[in-house]
Amino acid sequence: MTPWPKDLAHRKLTGVCAGLANGFGLSRVTVRVVALLALILVPPLALAAYLLAVLIMPPRRELKRWLD
Repeated sequence: MTPWPKDLAHRKLTGVCAGLANGFGLSRVTVRVVALLALILVPPLALAAYLLAVLIMPPRRELKRWLD
C-alpha cells in the first residue's frame, strides 16, 4: 500500500491532492495551488501525473467510529 492514500473526506475531485497533502504534511490548499500551476505551465505532464495518481493511490479506509 502506498504511504499516501486518497483522502475521500476532503476531496474536491478524486482526493489526490488532499492525500498528497496529508502525506507530505502540507496544507491541502498549497498542494492544490501547486497542482493548478503545474496544469497551467505544463498541461500534458500535469494531467498525466494526476491521472496516474488517481489510478495508483488507494482510497483511505476510515474506521466508522459510531460502530464502536
